[in-house]
Amino acid sequence: MMSALVRFSIRFSGVIIGLATLVVLYGFYSLSRSNLDVFPEFAPTQLVIQTESPGLSAELVESLVTQRIETTIAGTVGIASMRSQSIPGLSIVTIIFNEKTDVYRNRQVIAERLSTLQNKLPKGITPNITPLTSSASTVLGFGVTSKTRSLSELRTMVDWTIVPHLMAIPGVADVNVFGGKIRQFQVQVDPEKMIKYGISLIQIEDAVRKSTGVRGNGFIENKNQRIVINTEGQSITPEKLAGVTMLHKNGQTIRLGDIAKVVDGAVPSISAAAINE
Repeated sequence: MMSALVRFSIRFSGVIIGLATLVVLYGFYSLSRSNLDVFPEFAPTQLVIQTESPGLSAELVESLVTQRIETTIAGTVGIASMRSQSIPGLSIVTIIFNEKTDVYRNRQVIAERLSTLQNKLPKGITPNITPLTSSASTVLGFGVTSKTRSLSELRTMVDWTIVPHLMAIPGVADVNVFGGKIRQFQVQVDPEKMIKYGISLIQIEDAVRKSTGVRGNGFIENKNQRIVINTEGQSITPEKLAGVTMLHKNGQTIRLGDIAKVVDGAVPSISAAAINE
């Protein structure tokens, strides 16, 4: 058999050279069109749903958030398995799909299922599907420290300056920030003064929400142009927020600062980070 192949190759050397050339050219063509990556994708197709639930304990997160998400997405075609984790203030649901399914179609189907939860979850809680990442997941981590800036100032700088620049880099799917203090205005009410003036928490919440929003007030039009009217009463400091009018009673103006203390604080943290120097 081998001798016959050798005789054929010697007799028709031109055909053999031509076939070998075609094989080499096809190899280069396939190489140019193949998907290349630094790390091969060995992890199964999966989606992660993260839902922040401020103020809820792990038990409430499990019963009011996690279980409802699992019940809603259960039965979706292509799901191989599902696992979840409930911690104080955060629900994490990981969905593993069959290997041959389309991850983008999976995201679309899950997003449609989650849209039906709008009126079933506690107020202000919205489930979010995390961006797609490779099996290598986090490829770089670094810390930010300062001897002159506070943790709140560092976190503000990271969220509004560093993260947008990192997200602008091609190939970056997500940037996770841990540690620091997220700045917020805190309204610390005095129950005795609330009873004295007959003001409820709902009234305080409504007044604070209206004082921090920006609204359009229509426009004025003349022969030459249309001038848009916007309000500029947004409270950007604790002092301005404390000056919000709550009500007028017996000729007296009751402001937010009269029944509560408005301070510049931080969002209660659900995680921590440390830097090894």
